[in-house]
Amino acid sequence: MRHEDAWPTELKVTNTGTNLAVAFDDGRRYELPAELLRVRSPSAEVQGHGPGQRVTVPGKRNVAISDVVPVGHYAVRLVFDDGHDSGIFTWAFLSEIGETQDDVWQGYLTELTEKGLRREP
Repeated sequence: MRHEDAWPTELKVTNTGTNLAVAFDDGRRYELPAELLRVRSPSAEVQGHGPGQRVTVPGKRNVAISDVVPVGHYAVRLVFDDGHDSGIFTWAFLSEIGETQDDVWQGYLTELTEKGLRREP
């Protein structure tokens, strides 16, 4: 299934906000850590406004999801307890990050190390 065709059948905040459980109509299920979603948020604040402008966001080890707000029929806006709330998480984005989360996570940890940053607040 292409990520663009992904359709969620379940979307639930779990573990007191530290994870987002997502299930898709093709049977795939992911438990996505709030920290990963926060540091890879599709917002301009994190991704920048063009190629090569993505920001490495440190200090989010304990971040939690405090709210999930529907955006049309194609996405949700996640509200994090650190105040970040501008990312629009499309079904395709959640599908892709679920499928690649191990690689995305390793990339994030490598970036932190290379820049002398930490996960701890």
